[in-house]
Amino acid sequence: MDTEQRLLLIVEDDEAFARTLARSFERRGYRVLHADSMAQMEALLTEHTPAYAVVDLKLKGEASGLACVRQLHARSAKMLIVVLTGFASIATAVEAVKLGAVHYLAKPSNTDDIEAAFGLMEGNTEVELTNRSSSIKTLEWERIHQVLAETDFNISEAARRLGMHRRTLSRKLGKQLV
Repeated sequence: MDTEQRLLLIVEDDEAFARTLARSFERRGYRVLHADSMAQMEALLTEHTPAYAVVDLKLKGEASGLACVRQLHARSAKMLIVVLTGFASIATAVEAVKLGAVHYLAKPSNTDDIEAAFGLMEGNTEVELTNRSSSIKTLEWERIHQVLAETDFNISEAARRLGMHRRTLSRKLGKQLV
């Protein structure tokens, strides 16, 4: 089992972004592992216990970054987990922190932002507030993630609670929001 202090796991399905992020962290002295899915993450966790993790909230397929956060935190409560998303919302930020993330950042975030977030063990009252309203797609995405978290990431039960067919929910989870 690998338990190096500077071992970082990146769970991100955007290969180009993951590669850029990995190179940047490697230049800072981290050893970086990359998974593009929950299944790949689980495989890496059989041999490694990273001290740090960066998790994209929206992964292709049915797996949510929130499910990854929950599993990573269960693996090591000391792991510092930062969630990245292009679809930031209060609901998903709260869920990410409840599940074990130390911070939640909206994309685009750089290595400096992420490394600073690893050091935030307490809240920050200086966070800038925005007045940007959410789109219908973003609100729908927030509601889906909220229900997924409430149902312990059970797709069938979440679909039932949302009043939609399981396949419809699976398709929505598989689509990239534009």
